[in-house]
Amino acid sequence: MASPSIVFGRRVRELREQRGWTQENLAVKCGRHWTYVGGIERGERNPTLRVICDLAQALGVTVRELFPERGAR
Repeated sequence: MASPSIVFGRRVRELREQRGWTQENLAVKCGRHWTYVGGIERGERNPTLRVICDLAQALGVTVRELFPERGAR
């Protein structure tokens, strides 16, 4: 089972790629450096709630949509 950071990062990458954006495009839209975005996508960073909200806004999704479903509970 992948760590939550890895799972979150994969979801951010998936949404970014669906839009045809580079990491730099997303970084500009959410006000972060592209290397920071890359670290998030690789699961190397643990973003704050503020960064998560900025990513969601930049991607045009809700915060909830940044977290993939983990099955029925």
